[in-house]
Amino acid sequence: MLSYICRRLLFDLLPTLLVVAVVSFILIHLTPGDPAALMLGDTATPTQIAALRSQLGLDKPLPVQFGAWLIQLLHGNLGQSIFLQQSVLQGLSDRLPVTLELTLLSIIIAVLLGGTTGIVSAIARGTVLDKAAMGIALLGLSIPDFYLSLMLALVVGVRLQWLPVAGYVPFFQNPLGNLLDMLMPAFTLGFIQAAFISRITRSSMLEVKGMDFIRTVRAKGAPEWRVILLHMLRNALIPIISTIAVVASVLMGGAIIVESVFDIPGVGQLVISAVLNRDYPLLQGIVLAVAALYVCIDLAVDVI
Repeated sequence: MLSYICRRLLFDLLPTLLVVAVVSFILIHLTPGDPAALMLGDTATPTQIAALRSQLGLDKPLPVQFGAWLIQLLHGNLGQSIFLQQSVLQGLSDRLPVTLELTLLSIIIAVLLGGTTGIVSAIARGTVLDKAAMGIALLGLSIPDFYLSLMLALVVGVRLQWLPVAGYVPFFQNPLGNLLDMLMPAFTLGFIQAAFISRITRSSMLEVKGMDFIRTVRAKGAPEWRVILLHMLRNALIPIISTIAVVASVLMGGAIIVESVFDIPGVGQLVISAVLNRDYPLLQGIVLAVAALYVCIDLAVDVI
């Protein structure tokens, strides 16, 4: 198992990061906009802008800039953020845990909602419960995350005042306040992705439900809950786990919009700030970090 993990890291993670680094570097630097001009403002003269571009190394050819950045990367240095005035690694370490926490809570909600509705729908196939569960799944597939987040903020946060509309408190500073701040954004992301898990769970459970060993277990007099949980669900888990991995990857990207709506200081707001300010080193570091997380999630699912 250890040799398998090492081979995957060597032949999957490193080539993926290299391709992502090259493509992201080219695309980011080809976008219009000048970080030096943005930093100095509208009153800056062309001479001042040229001097700052030289200081930041932006006046060098793209291959030279990429080579310098790659050398820094090989030494474990993602570079210095232009606008944060700190290292990219420090900026990521401050924001990435918040996004990972939101993603984890969203996955828990998605698995609980999607798994439950999928199991109920498979067991009660063709009944009102089945149609209701699939209707909820269809609703989740149809609602955009930004619309659901705005509606939740308006109804639950503003009118009912059950949960805070925006803001963030670190978990170790105030665990209850942190949970209350994260509940609405996590439910927004989790409810939408629960639809995928529900449909896959239902189809996988129905496939296992008609197999001979299930009839044999029932014939031996096993309780129905044991048949469902220990035999049907366990044998249907492989496609469900693969779906959860895809959901986790989607949630990492979907968190950008939801974090902006609920004012959560995660990677989402950092991405928007980096794009608007043309902060090349920060944006490249974020893209690499997210790509590494995707590969690690895929590897973890294969191991499971």
